Amino acid sequence: MPTMQLEIVTAERLVYSEQVNCVVAPGIEGELGILPHHAPLLTTLQPGELRIMREGQADIYLAVSGGFLEVMANRVVVLADAAERADEIDETRAQEAVHRAQEQLEHRSADIDLERALASMRRAQTRLKVVRRRRHPPTPG
Repeated sequence: MPTMQLEIVTAERLVYSEQVNCVVAPGIEGELGILPHHAPLLTTLQPGELRIMREGQADIYLAVSGGFLEVMANRVVVLADAAERADEIDETRAQEAVHRAQEQLEHRSADIDLERALASMRRAQTRLKVVRRRRHPPTPG
């Protein structure tokens, strides 16, 4: 099965660099699937789950908090604002962040920025979804 080079980079570190068979990323207009030899592309990512597929191996899930994805010459580069692999996320802390964000939205005052509060909630929910996939991976088929 054909492969392509995938690199996921944040301002702090190289998160991932391997040959992969497919990448599914949270594009600004919905999920975006990239296969080897995809046409050149540059797009914005929204906060969400990024899935990496490799033949004969379990899928890898990452929580990304936005950024850019570029496809060029059978190479995919994700420049993420932040990216965490499922095994790097503390589920308890992620659940607490969701709870805090929910409380902030429920009891918001005039000085709370609604857009920032909603973005915080989406990031926390994405992190929780990704870490829970580690415990209960989807069954193929």
